[in-house]
Amino acid sequence: MRAIRRFTVRPVLPRELAPLHDLALNLRWSWHPPTQDVFAAVDPERWDAVGHDPVRLLGAVDRDRFAELAADGDFRARLDAAATDLAAYLGADRWYQRARGDQGGESLPRAIGYFSPEFGITAVLPQYSGGLGILAGDHLKAASDLGVPIVGVGLLYRHGYFKQSLSRDGWQQETYPLLDPDELPISLLREPTGERTRISITMPGGPDLVAQVWVASVGRVPLLMLDTDVEENPAAYVEVTDRLYGGNSEHRLRQELLLGVGGVKALRAYCRIAEHPEPEVFHTNEGHAGFLGLERLRELTVDPAGPGLDLDTALEVGRASTVFTTHTPVPAGIDRFPRTLVEQYFGEGGAVPGVPLDRVLALGAEDYEGGDPGVFNMAVMGFRLAQRANGVSLLHGHVSRGMFQGLWPAFDEAEVPITSITNGVHAPTWVPREVYDLAEGVGSGADRDSDDTDAFWAAVDQIDGRAIWSVKRELRERLVQDARRRLRKSWAKRGSAPAELAWIDEALDPDVLTIGFARRVPSYKRLTLMLRDPERLKRLLLDPERPVQLIIAGKSHPADDGGKRLIQEMVRFADDPEVRHRIVFLPNYDIAMAQPLYPGCDVWLNNPLRPYEACGTSGMKAALNGGLNLSILDGWWDEWYDGGNGWAIPSADGLDDPDRRDDLEAAALYDLIETQVAPRFYDVDADGVPTAWVEMMRHTLKSLGPKVLATRMVRDYVRRLYAPAAGVARALNDDYAGARDLAAWKQRVRAAWSGVRVEHVESSGVGDAPEVGAVMSTRAFVALGSLSPEDVAVQLVHGRAGADDELLDTRTCLLTLAESYEGGRHRFDGEVDLDHAGAFGYTVRVVPRHDLLASDAELGVVALPAP
Repeated sequence: MRAIRRFTVRPVLPRELAPLHDLALNLRWSWHPPTQDVFAAVDPERWDAVGHDPVRLLGAVDRDRFAELAADGDFRARLDAAATDLAAYLGADRWYQRARGDQGGESLPRAIGYFSPEFGITAVLPQYSGGLGILAGDHLKAASDLGVPIVGVGLLYRHGYFKQSLSRDGWQQETYPLLDPDELPISLLREPTGERTRISITMPGGPDLVAQVWVASVGRVPLLMLDTDVEENPAAYVEVTDRLYGGNSEHRLRQELLLGVGGVKALRAYCRIAEHPEPEVFHTNEGHAGFLGLERLRELTVDPAGPGLDLDTALEVGRASTVFTTHTPVPAGIDRFPRTLVEQYFGEGGAVPGVPLDRVLALGAEDYEGGDPGVFNMAVMGFRLAQRANGVSLLHGHVSRGMFQGLWPAFDEAEVPITSITNGVHAPTWVPREVYDLAEGVGSGADRDSDDTDAFWAAVDQIDGRAIWSVKRELRERLVQDARRRLRKSWAKRGSAPAELAWIDEALDPDVLTIGFARRVPSYKRLTLMLRDPERLKRLLLDPERPVQLIIAGKSHPADDGGKRLIQEMVRFADDPEVRHRIVFLPNYDIAMAQPLYPGCDVWLNNPLRPYEACGTSGMKAALNGGLNLSILDGWWDEWYDGGNGWAIPSADGLDDPDRRDDLEAAALYDLIETQVAPRFYDVDADGVPTAWVEMMRHTLKSLGPKVLATRMVRDYVRRLYAPAAGVARALNDDYAGARDLAAWKQRVRAAWSGVRVEHVESSGVGDAPEVGAVMSTRAFVALGSLSPEDVAVQLVHGRAGADDELLDTRTCLLTLAESYEGGRHRFDGEVDLDHAGAFGYTVRVVPRHDLLASDAELGVVALPAP
């Protein structure tokens, strides 16, 4: 029988246990073991049964047990200590507050809005699909630890992403269980009257799309999640927040409208109700949230409560305070909608009434060489609506500048205004207490809750090698037990009887070299590269002296049959009775699986097609646990591999034959495991400790630990992007005169640029045979037309000259105004020291100059000497 109505009965806690409710609703418990211990003490068996979910635990405990706990003085003391600790964490000054104090509070933004389509905070709040969401979750957690006043904005998907299982023949199957918000660690945003807060978006043809707002407390950081499952909406609108990355183009467009346009409205409502400072900076995590910029234009131009700016001035205000992060290194990863669909939703009576449709369409137009005039590109709009943009590793920044150079065709790739901030991971989430205990056990002063982690890295050399290896073995054994449990559950779901599964008791071995591989399964990540030579892989797995075992996991997008075939190929290999005790595929990869996986693996494998891995943070999590990376030099590993903190798989970049490339790189992978990785792991001393391996673990922790932290990443965002954005925004927002002046200046410069020319350049001081140490003097005669010298920068650009006279490794020297003549002509002079031998080349160029520009390329125009 089926219920005709369903609702959730909330537990009533005794007064003495009231802090349990607050602890359960603040997701800091997910990275704070002492708080987890309090919940485990409520009922250890139920705690395990509910998957370490405090909200479900409190709903499962009966009143008699609560009465026992209320009368238990020891438990109440632990509970009070945890509540006091949370209050101190929420209220104390952290890094950001100290930095604001040191700088007078003027340079750092009062608040930042952080928009993302997914957030991976904890397994009990399944609102993520992969790396983008996990990164966003770690960003919020690190911001909380540092005291950075971020407000997260996302959507609440009633079915999350999907749960993955396998058919009998190894094909991925998806299910979409319904999530009950009343059973999640979130609460509704309510007006002071107690009514639910609602936001609405105008839709073509009506009615309005209505959403309510749920709030998750991520430590000090509120995360707002919009939900369209409300009675005011017709069925089609209710389904807008059904699942992550599902549906057709129109469904995705509606989701992104809700995230961007609705997200700004939800953020305004939250700040009003909670009396939270309004964000001075808006951070768009990928293009999915890009429509937030259009809603801000509406606020600034036609909203009765706004300043009533003209559109060009509003664009400058919005751009100055917006940061855009691109995460994809492949064009296929960018959201591109049919232009006609965008016209439908942003035309008359559309989502941002009053913002002209032609200006909306221009923002996302691929109006550059090779672009498609029939599509609206969300990443392109993201760049045009943000004054500051970044990729997520040094290499990805380079790749992104190449991908999007068409937006700035007058500039070389190196000067495209896309910088990079390499991702990081939240150590308290991914590093188990046993690893922290090692550092604390040597009296290092290391503190898990500190926003200063220097003590951890200083402690690495003080810890005895036997202790390190003992803890690693313990973590490997925990992983083996978890993997066996998941393996048994998977095989049972595939139709196997218990009598067929006795072999699982011997699957994997806590004393065998363990290699992990877990990530999304698009083709470029090459899940099956290790299967290029199945017989050779078998020999590695079954080596009698130096065996290897592999633990593999990953989800393919439900619409990606190619990815599903890769999973099926891997599963079929792992099903082979000859090797199934040495290689396993674990379905439904999520945070709960990842947390024992990273600490338990000795080696983390990553073999994408270079350079298609934007960052690849899974290897960072392994490194924080002393795991050694075995990876193609891509993403973050290209940046921070130093020859001693793991192994680099040689890549065959540039080969036209993809099969040949895969063969070569797979052979290199096998060789590294056989000749370097396995021998070092099994080379042990009299105590059974592989001393050379342990030294590599120490070096990994010291060389990578401080770099791969999300706290380092968030500090970089604050210093390099948020603070500069806030500074420019304040300059423009002071009665908006600065914004009006900047908009007018840009219009004037663009209109006059056709009259800017480099007419003549002459140099002296180097003779016919210049030597290192010589000084070259340069004069440039420039026509500026109606512009003044103050409107431009005249630059001497110099560097190595290639065979085709292309300038390489360039540097820029500013030339100064020497003389002005009639007709808008001027002479600029400068000198440059010749400090390097070899082919030298130079040119002179003119670019717009204004104190509020973020880069020379911002206007996209440049004047160079005629060929």
